[in-house]
Amino acid sequence: MSIGKWIVVAFVLFAGFIATLVTVCMKEDISLVSKEYYKEELAYQSQIQRINNTAELKAKPVITASDSKLNIVFGDFKNIENGEVKLFCPSNDNMDRTFNIVTTENTIQTFDVSSLQKGMYKAKFKWRMNGKEFYQEEVIFI
Repeated sequence: MSIGKWIVVAFVLFAGFIATLVTVCMKEDISLVSKEYYKEELAYQSQIQRINNTAELKAKPVITASDSKLNIVFGDFKNIENGEVKLFCPSNDNMDRTFNIVTTENTIQTFDVSSLQKGMYKAKFKWRMNGKEFYQEEVIFI
C-alpha cells in the first residue's frame, strides 16, 4: 500500500472516531441543579429576602436525620401558615422528595425517609409565618 492510501485510511478512521465521540456526547444526559434553573435564578432576590428573614429569627429550625426519619424541631410550628421541606439529592433527581409542614402545637415534625437511598441530601425548608416567608437549607446524610 502506498503512503497516499494510508493517509486516506487514517483520515477515515479519525473521522469515524470523531463521529462516534460526538454521538456518545450528544446522548449524555446533562442535568442542571434544577429543571427550572433559569426561572429560579431570576427570582433569587426573593430567596435572599427569605434567608435574611430566617437570620432574624431568635429560634431557628433544626433539621436532622436519624433512624430513617427526618426530624424538624421548631418551636413556632403553631404559627406556620404553610410550608414544605424538599429533600434534594444532587446525585439523582429521581430521589428528590417533598414533605408538607402542618400547623401543630408540637415542636417536632417527623417524616419517614426509609424509602430513600442512603447518601447526602440537601433539606430545603421553606415556610410562611406571620405574613413573611422564610428559608433554611441544611445538608443531611441518610
